[in-house]
Amino acid sequence: MNYLRHLQFFLISTMLILINGCHSKRNVDLIVHNATVYTVNNAFTITQAFAVKNGKIVSMGNSDEILDDYTSENIINLKGKFVYPGFIDAHCHFFGYATDLLKCDLTGTQSFEEIIDSIIEFSKTNQFEWILARGWDQNDWKIKEYPSKEKLDSLFPEIPVFVFRIDGHAALCNQVALDLAGITTETKIDGGEILQKDGKLTGLILDNAVTLVTSKIPEFSPDLVEAALLKAQHNCFAVGLTTVDDAGLGKDSIAVLEKLQATGKLKMRIYAMMSDAAETREQFFKTGPIISDRLTVRAIKVYADGALGSRGACLKESYKDQPHHFGYMLKNEKYLDLLASEAKQNGFQFCTHAIGDSAVETVLNIYKNYVSGENNRRWRIEHCQVVNPKVMRMFGDNSIIPSVQPTHATSDMYWAEERLGADRIKYAYAYNDLLQGAEGIIALGTDFPVENINPLYTFYAAIQRKDLSGYPENGFQKENELSKKDALRGMTIWAAYANFEDENKGSLEDGKFADFVVLDKDIMEISEKKIPDVKVLATYINGELVYSIEK
Repeated sequence: MNYLRHLQFFLISTMLILINGCHSKRNVDLIVHNATVYTVNNAFTITQAFAVKNGKIVSMGNSDEILDDYTSENIINLKGKFVYPGFIDAHCHFFGYATDLLKCDLTGTQSFEEIIDSIIEFSKTNQFEWILARGWDQNDWKIKEYPSKEKLDSLFPEIPVFVFRIDGHAALCNQVALDLAGITTETKIDGGEILQKDGKLTGLILDNAVTLVTSKIPEFSPDLVEAALLKAQHNCFAVGLTTVDDAGLGKDSIAVLEKLQATGKLKMRIYAMMSDAAETREQFFKTGPIISDRLTVRAIKVYADGALGSRGACLKESYKDQPHHFGYMLKNEKYLDLLASEAKQNGFQFCTHAIGDSAVETVLNIYKNYVSGENNRRWRIEHCQVVNPKVMRMFGDNSIIPSVQPTHATSDMYWAEERLGADRIKYAYAYNDLLQGAEGIIALGTDFPVENINPLYTFYAAIQRKDLSGYPENGFQKENELSKKDALRGMTIWAAYANFEDENKGSLEDGKFADFVVLDKDIMEISEKKIPDVKVLATYINGELVYSIEK
């Protein structure tokens, strides 16, 4: 009997040895372990480790499980640091931000005199045919009035000068630039303004009038554009961005991005919304969408109205600080309806810039004629800054996605009530209301270069409704703050959903791209006031390190 027991024990032991001997670890390209990993999956699971093969996550679990099942020549012990899905900016102007790096930066200037000083200094090394600048905002000045061109005329009587406002909806030009554009006191344009004083041009042009001048500005050389795009990419990687939604590009700009990605130099994933220019629409409606790992072109972007800061946003009632002025539609309803029809017919997403309550309602009413009820077209309204509560439910009822920029609220809060009045401001920048109206999804971005590119500022503004100095103490209209989980979803999985890319990115799960960011602190747990100072330690795309703070 004892013999049988010993034999049985021997056979079982031998079998276990053989089984364990057959267990071989699977070789992968990358193992990340000993981390706090926010997956941002449906259950919002937090785990410790994951393995990556061929650019995609193959397994997630605790560190012991992953290290027991996988091996790699590239094993990273994060020593408790914090991992999140790569951040997605759901609305920005990546190409424009890049070329702005070649211009005089006026961001944060506090007076027109400071602008003039900056342009004079920039002109000393400027080698371009024009003097180009961007970033002024008269709302930040002590005297909050539009500037005029006299000083530019006296300083630069022979070279054209074009100075964009921060929002891209207004510009100051000198007389040389106006002459090249053929602008006189008799020039008229729909959806824009050419300001005059005492029967003379001030040099200030708004919205559609801006294109009269920009169409005359020569293009930068291909070498300058490439260098600028790669610099912009580096800056984005340094703040944890792995996908950018470029909101409105012409066919030539898209071709530049596609070519640069083909060389392997441009690694950033780009969701490019094509502009509504006729030649761009014609090309992509003919060839169809581009859907690849790095570049997607399956959306069309159009401007319905202007910006609130320059009083171009189209309002149902007049501006509080400019009676009888309602802003304006940049495109009429007939044109917007035509684009909606073309988008649906050709299988493209439709994304419309609409800021004022009149513009938002107009666009919603056009959309519902094409996407009413449940649908998977994921049409979007960009900005949604002033939305009448009576139409809020139209987002959810018609499966329309609000795409918003939380730092707009904290940039505009100082003067927005002057524009809108005490009643209308209550439903401006109403992100939580929009989230509820849209039945649980909202996409978050920055609109850079209008705002800073840092997505952590987006997160902070969304949950705190404060500027970077902590003002106001109790937050701006705190009832419309987002929870931390919803803010993180808005810049990861919900932004991916808004791009039809949620099956490939936006969360850290098996089978998805290994796009992730490593932070030095846990933005979900630390004091909210410390969030803007959190550092990005590393950014990965496809499991490849594209940025490290140590380099």
